Amino acid sequence: MTEELRRAVEAVVGPRGYLWRPEDLVLYEYDGGVDKARPEVVAFPTKPEEVSALVRIAREHHAAITGRGAGTGLSGGAIPRAGGIVVSFARMNRFRGVELENERAFVEPGVVNLDVTVAVQNSGYFYAPDPSSQRACTIGGNVSENAGGPHTLAYGVTTNHVLGLELILPDGEGIETGGLKDLPGYDLTGLFTGSEGTLALVTRATVRLMRQPETVKTLLAIYDSAGACADTVAEITARAITPAAVEMLDGVMLRMVEEATHAGYPMDAAAVLLIEVEGLKEAVEEQAAEVLSACRTCGAREVRTAAGERERALLWKGRKNAFGAVGRVSPSYYVQDGVVPRTEIAPTLRYIHETAQRYGLTISNIFHAGDGNMHPIILFNPRVEGEMERAKHAGDDILRYCVSRGGSITGEHGVGMEKMELIADQFRPDTLDMMKSFKTLLDPDCHLNPGKMLPTGRGCMEIRQAPLTEHTAL
Repeated sequence: MTEELRRAVEAVVGPRGYLWRPEDLVLYEYDGGVDKARPEVVAFPTKPEEVSALVRIAREHHAAITGRGAGTGLSGGAIPRAGGIVVSFARMNRFRGVELENERAFVEPGVVNLDVTVAVQNSGYFYAPDPSSQRACTIGGNVSENAGGPHTLAYGVTTNHVLGLELILPDGEGIETGGLKDLPGYDLTGLFTGSEGTLALVTRATVRLMRQPETVKTLLAIYDSAGACADTVAEITARAITPAAVEMLDGVMLRMVEEATHAGYPMDAAAVLLIEVEGLKEAVEEQAAEVLSACRTCGAREVRTAAGERERALLWKGRKNAFGAVGRVSPSYYVQDGVVPRTEIAPTLRYIHETAQRYGLTISNIFHAGDGNMHPIILFNPRVEGEMERAKHAGDDILRYCVSRGGSITGEHGVGMEKMELIADQFRPDTLDMMKSFKTLLDPDCHLNPGKMLPTGRGCMEIRQAPLTEHTAL
């Protein structure tokens, strides 16, 4: 970093508004993935005008600029692959307004996901997207990655709940999109949501609020066969039932979770389904009975119904804290995020098991079974030579298998840098060229989050190269 760049950043955010010493920067060189790269400076703007000024400084000094929320992403989206400036939105964490009568809230990008629900729950509302990291992850990052969560089966992912955006483009200009439903013209809000910080930086979001359901019922179905557990998902769908959530944990994962959280999962099971139905009381009772029948038809040995809110919260605590539970038994792990049709869940689980044996690794599974969003968690020790590489290769094999079965390389974690080469397995060359045209139209010099989403030959790393170092266990 040049002294001139450091002084320019300080002139915008003040002497206490940025970090530049190596011992501080090391905290911003990784996210929840397995790679890392260090920025030259981390800036903490407090308003959109400062974000705009930082973007212009980056252009003037030919520096890359990368937005960062809470750093909980799992595909390298917030890693400053080409160094430069990281714009952290930690200090842009205010509510700009709540309109219950219009069922929307205006929030800055640093607002924590769960805090939106906390702010309106006493009025009978909630914010639907609920990533497992919702106690830490922020709205700006959720918008950039189009984050999902367990309840997206019924409610959809982040893009279904973003009504409008305020954005800073790569030239430093600010724009606003949307704000109300079904505005005329191109769907710019949809274009920028899920663009992974490569087209613009979010400085405000208008998010949809929803009414809390009248009744919620949570069931835990227990199986002696992972295949039978997976088959239940297709059976529930065949009966025209759409639960709010259908989560599956295999035996390896549920034992780790139970030992850590004591949520009530049976230690001897091969797999469990955590199923939630919600809505009007009469409809919930009818759907719960049909779900119970579907589970028994597919061979569930037992189906439990949460007796009350405390038991329901405990079951979900186990699900939401699963990644932390893995940390108790493995020095590190690699989380993947592929999607397959529901009817392909059982074959995919078999393939994951075969992949684990082929690479000599332990792979556990916890995933959004209702929409076929697989999350194989590959355990490895980064201090064992070659083990991280085997974990990465195993993950790539699994994602390619998902594509071969009519699925996708990501359902909610994004492409980032971990899957940018695999995206060529997902789309035809002409489709990738169209994506590249959007990037080069808005950011011809590749300043904004370079080295993400698009594969070599269609991305920015041909222009900006920076060496990557491997992520060590935390």
